[in-house]
Amino acid sequence: MFIFERLKTTHLMLAAVVFVVVPFLTWYSTWFGRPLTDQQIAEKLHDDKARNVQHALWKIAERIEHNDPNVHQFYPRVAELSASPVAEIRVNAAWVMGQDNRAPEFHTTLAGMLADHDPLVRRNTALALVRFHDPAGLPEIVAMLRAYTLTSPVAGAVSYRLKISDTIGRGTLLAHIGDTELRSPVPGFFESMLIRDGDQAAAGAPLMTISPGEDQVWEALRALYLIGTSNELADVNRYTRGMHEMSPRIQQQAELTAAAIRKR
Repeated sequence: MFIFERLKTTHLMLAAVVFVVVPFLTWYSTWFGRPLTDQQIAEKLHDDKARNVQHALWKIAERIEHNDPNVHQFYPRVAELSASPVAEIRVNAAWVMGQDNRAPEFHTTLAGMLADHDPLVRRNTALALVRFHDPAGLPEIVAMLRAYTLTSPVAGAVSYRLKISDTIGRGTLLAHIGDTELRSPVPGFFESMLIRDGDQAAAGAPLMTISPGEDQVWEALRALYLIGTSNELADVNRYTRGMHEMSPRIQQQAELTAAAIRKR
């Protein structure tokens, strides 16, 4: 109960969780800047083009922020988009649903999205659930502080396209496994090769690890400030010592998060 009381009073609510994992913030703020009518939003929510759907979702989030009572007409369709075959749409739908933590239909839908096969959808969902005072996504939030292990999608010879410590974005080409491309599902840094360049990989074998990027660590630490328990202290404390590839704000937030957890 103490955790939830803190959730009600804290000023650190996660209002922009999508920016943890979506690399097109700049594009959003320009291309999606133009206004849309109710009819245009409704049409774009059913469009075949992902960008048009994302544009509509962005405008819905703006209306939620401005307490527009007419925005509720779009809620059923936003919830339906949690099942979109396009991962980026699901990521954005999770973000939008996190903007209105008084909508029970959003809470219910988000709970189901924790089982999504895409890691960024799960992470955005977990952060959105914090807005609902729901710690169900805690394991996903903790995973954002740890290295992500990629497995080989097929059997074949491994040919890496990046070097250790290279920056990785979502969709970055990491390697070829035979004739198959392996692209990153998460942003971060190329941490380690678990199979050497040129060696054969079996399908499903652990191939490489990606260490987390600063933005996802920042948002994970802020979330744990609110819902973290003593079980997560070890993960948080790794960042209190500072990381050479991350700015001082990460160490500062880690210290605040660790202190908040110890007080609970």
